[in-house]
Amino acid sequence: MSHVFPRHTKADLPVAVTGEGCYILDRSGKKYFDGSGGAAVSCLGHSDPDVIAAIKAQVDRIAFAHTGFFTSEPAEELADLLIGKAPGNLDRVYFVSGGSEAMEAALKLARQYFLEKGEASRHRVIARRQSYHGNTLGALATGGNQWRREPFAPLMIDTTHIAPCYEYRDRREGETAFDYGQRIANELDAEILRLGPENVMAFVAEPVVGATAGALPPVEGYFKRIREICDNYGVLLILDEVMCGMGRTGTLFACEQDGVAPDILCIAKGLGAGYQPVGAMLCTAAIYEAIETGSGFFQHGHTYIGHPTACAAALAVFRKLTGGVADRVMPMGEKLTTALNNAFGQHPHVGDIRGRGLFRGIEIVEDRASKAPFDPKRGINKALKKAAFEAGLICYPMGGTIDGVRGDHILLAPPFILEDSHVGEITDKLNQAFKAVF
Repeated sequence: MSHVFPRHTKADLPVAVTGEGCYILDRSGKKYFDGSGGAAVSCLGHSDPDVIAAIKAQVDRIAFAHTGFFTSEPAEELADLLIGKAPGNLDRVYFVSGGSEAMEAALKLARQYFLEKGEASRHRVIARRQSYHGNTLGALATGGNQWRREPFAPLMIDTTHIAPCYEYRDRREGETAFDYGQRIANELDAEILRLGPENVMAFVAEPVVGATAGALPPVEGYFKRIREICDNYGVLLILDEVMCGMGRTGTLFACEQDGVAPDILCIAKGLGAGYQPVGAMLCTAAIYEAIETGSGFFQHGHTYIGHPTACAAALAVFRKLTGGVADRVMPMGEKLTTALNNAFGQHPHVGDIRGRGLFRGIEIVEDRASKAPFDPKRGINKALKKAAFEAGLICYPMGGTIDGVRGDHILLAPPFILEDSHVGEITDKLNQAFKAVF
C-alpha cells in the first residue's frame, strides 16, 4: 500500500522508472511519448546529458546556501543571461521553486511597489476569465477558472475578471480580428474606471492561455492595447509565462510576438525543463529602484529561493535553449500544426486547432456548425486522456474550456527535440484515442 498522497485517490498510476529523450518508460517496460511535456515542462526531453552533468557538478561543489546569507554563482550568471534576453526594461530576477511561487512573488511585489510610492490605495487585481495563474491562494484568486476557485473562494482576495481573447467563440460575425481584439481589450479600461484607477494595482494575463483554455493565442493588436491602457492609468502589467514562456511558443519570451513588454514577468516550467523545480519573477528597474530607495527590503521569501542546484540546472537548460534548441520550435510547430489539421481539421468533433510554436490546442465540440460542446457529464476530456495514455501518448486534455464547466480541449506541448517521425506518432496515437472515444 502506498503512503503517497496522490492527485486523485482513485487513480492507479504506473511507476515511471526511466526517461529516454521524448519518452518515459514505466516499470512494465511500456513506452509513452511525452506529447505534453508533462504540463509543458520537459522542453529538452528526459535525458539531456548536459543538464544532468551540470546538476551533478553543482552538488559536488555546494548543493544549497540560504539567500539570507549568500548569493551563488549559478544564480548570478543565470540572472545576467535572462536579463540579457528579456524584453523591455526588465532588469532584476527573483528565483523561486515554481510557477505559483513566481506569481505570488509578483503580486506581493506589485503591492509593495505602490506602498513604497505612497499609493497605498492600489490593491485591486484584474485578470481574465478562463485564466490560470497557480494554486496558491493569491495566484488562485487571480486566476479566472471557476471550477478551481469555487471551493476556496472564502479564503481568497477579491479580484475581478474581464473576458479572455477567445476569437473562436467570441468574435462577432462581420467583425475583423483586430477590431475584436480592441473591443475585448477595452473591457480592461471599463473595469479600471469601475473600480477607480487609484485602487487598481495590476492586470494579469497569460500571453497564450495554457491549461484552462488550450493554447489560446491573442489576436494582433490585443496586447498593445492592453499595454496602452495600463500605461494610461499607471497600472502594472504582469504577464504569466509560466507555461507559454522559455521558447515554447517560438520566441524565448512569448510576449515578444505581441510587441509588448511587461512590468513584471513570471517564468517556470521550461526554465528548469523538469530537471529541477525552479521558477523566476522578473521586474523592471523602476520597480526594483522603488524598493531599493524605499524600505530596501522586499517583504517576501522562501527557504529555497535562489537554490544553487536549481539555478545550475536552469542555467544549463537556458544555454541549450539559446544555443539552438529553441530555434527548432517554430519549424517543428508548423509541421505539427499541418499534421494536426490534416488528421483532424475536418473531424466532426474538432472545432478549433490553435496555438503558437510547440504549444498547440485542439478544442473538442459535439457539433462543429454550432460549436456546441459536449455535456460535461460525458467526461470527454477524461476519456481522451485515458485512451491516449493507453495508446502510449501523454497529452493534456482538460474540461471547462468555455466557462470553467462546459467545453473540452487537448493541450499538446512536446519536447523541442522531437523529430519528424514523432509528429506522425502524435497524430497516429491521438487518432487511436479519438476512435476509442467517439
